[in-house]
Amino acid sequence: MCRTLWLRSSERMMEIFKKFSFDAAHYLPTVPEDHKCRRLHGHTFSVTVWVAGEVDPTIGWVVDFAEIKQAFAPLMQRLDHRLLNEIPGLEVPTSENIAIYLWREIKPQLPGLSRIMVQENESCGAVYSGD
Repeated sequence: MCRTLWLRSSERMMEIFKKFSFDAAHYLPTVPEDHKCRRLHGHTFSVTVWVAGEVDPTIGWVVDFAEIKQAFAPLMQRLDHRLLNEIPGLEVPTSENIAIYLWREIKPQLPGLSRIMVQENESCGAVYSGD
């Protein structure tokens, strides 16, 4: 028997995610002159995109991971190996502002977008859950 036939509605709600990474340089022009992040430096940024919704009882997923990848692809081209400060909307490219920027760019393609996490490294980052 197919499991989806006997799932209750509350059991079909799910949040899925897909991870991406890109390399980019940035500096934070609004921090004090002597702050290390004021100087040009780079990161391998990690981005996690979450999409929430009901599991389709026929297909068995919330959304195809390929759709998330497709929504992120133009951003990858725009951000990877770039100076983030030169991208309109990212003049102050903190993790927080990058997360907001990504949300605004991805949300129209992924209506179920529920969260975006941007990490500069394994120990720090920002999570944004929408406007």
